[in-house]
Amino acid sequence: MLITVTRTGGFAGLERSGSLDTECRTDGAALEALAARALRGGCPPDRPAVPDGFAYVVEAAGRAVELRDPYLTEDQRELIGTVLSEGA
Repeated sequence: MLITVTRTGGFAGLERSGSLDTECRTDGAALEALAARALRGGCPPDRPAVPDGFAYVVEAAGRAVELRDPYLTEDQRELIGTVLSEGA
């Protein structure tokens, strides 16, 4: 499974993205389970954007969700952090 995260916004307004392919990783099954939990919900529409906050698009298994700080779940934070720090 290919997991892609694109982050925009923040103070500088820079875009950053990363992708991980779980197929060849020893922790691939755990990352796929984490992605499944993280993709269960997007950002609730009634939550306003926060000035200088980050916005994310997370794509995996043919699905994409839009997320925003500070409304991330722990699973979403973990997935985003892992993909952006380890992904190419």
